Amino acid sequence: MRVCVLGLGYIGLPTAAVLARAGHTVIGVDVNPAVVDTINRGEIHIVEPDLEGVVRDAVRSGRLVATTQVGPADVFLICVPTPFRESETLPTPDLDHVFAAGRAVAGVIRVGNLVILESTSPVGTTDLLRDLLRDEGAPIEEIAIAYCPERVLPGRILAELVSNNRIVGGVDEAASIRGREFYRTFVDGDIHATDARTAEMTKLVENSFRDVNIAFANEVSVLCARLGIDPWELIALANRHPRVNVLQPSTGVGGHCVAVDPWFVVSADPEHATLIRTAREVNLAKTAWVIDQISSAADDVRATTGRTPVVALMGLAFKPNVDDLRESPAVEVATALSGGALEVVAVEPHIDVHPTLRLAAIDDALEAADIVAFLVRHDAFLSLSPRAGLVLDFCGVRPNQEVVTG
Repeated sequence: MRVCVLGLGYIGLPTAAVLARAGHTVIGVDVNPAVVDTINRGEIHIVEPDLEGVVRDAVRSGRLVATTQVGPADVFLICVPTPFRESETLPTPDLDHVFAAGRAVAGVIRVGNLVILESTSPVGTTDLLRDLLRDEGAPIEEIAIAYCPERVLPGRILAELVSNNRIVGGVDEAASIRGREFYRTFVDGDIHATDARTAEMTKLVENSFRDVNIAFANEVSVLCARLGIDPWELIALANRHPRVNVLQPSTGVGGHCVAVDPWFVVSADPEHATLIRTAREVNLAKTAWVIDQISSAADDVRATTGRTPVVALMGLAFKPNVDDLRESPAVEVATALSGGALEVVAVEPHIDVHPTLRLAAIDDALEAADIVAFLVRHDAFLSLSPRAGLVLDFCGVRPNQEVVTG
């Protein structure tokens, strides 16, 4: 089939590459000409293991071509961002990219086409996309429209696009079946058919569940700090219970999914989404607490030495071992502390430059630092032995986290 993938970011580009590898002819569309040029050279603009080789092979074979313009296809996959807008009350979903993609598709769509929305979206978005296509003059009764959320882990995207189970929800039963048949051409996992609204809510519930569990761990870590207890040892001991699995504390929650999707649920029904909203607030508060802890430590160093303390912030990505800074709590910490009464040096081994933050190599940062604050548990940090007088560990970067039993 000829497949048009709209949005060539962290999900769209790997999906396009996997589709091309499976034998489809893929037209990748992105609004950024630099991204298009990079892909057409057989290169990539994101960090994801093994992706560059798959993209290079797909481009050289002619099965993958990138462009800024949407053209005719059999299947259209919409993989564009769905951020949220800040407001005085609650963050609300921003679907402008989805609707822009829908209008672009409407201009070339034909009878018999299949349109699938993969972008994480509030419940009802697929119905809105259908209505938009109808308003734009698309033959709505003679095309199939469905929703199928991605469920992949950065760092394992290529493997999980193929192996993970998928949920396909159509605006009607025929669209669900068409969508399931399409995913069977490149997915080995089970493919479950349902309606569009259920599929949309499933993705939101999955990430809200994770956010709630992370919030529990983060709240425990703050309580431990106030009570003089090592949270890492406490959680390791609690997890020895056969029915307990507390997650690890962190600087907060980032990434485009877990830090965003719960707000899509809350904004739909604020009165009843109380636990989900509280979890979001706990995880946001954890990042603010980290900022306060570092600031307080810097005040102590300043009072002792009489000079501006140097703080090395270790990690900027939203999770370990990736270059993805979207909604990263570590970036929020670094931004909040920069330009104040301390000198901030950021270390992120997976990126070379940052538009606003000063980056340094690991050794240089450790040499200059009065305070070392670990914000992200990158593998590159696990064997370090900082010489700074004060080391703050907010993510479990320790030489040995095993519990010693007598």
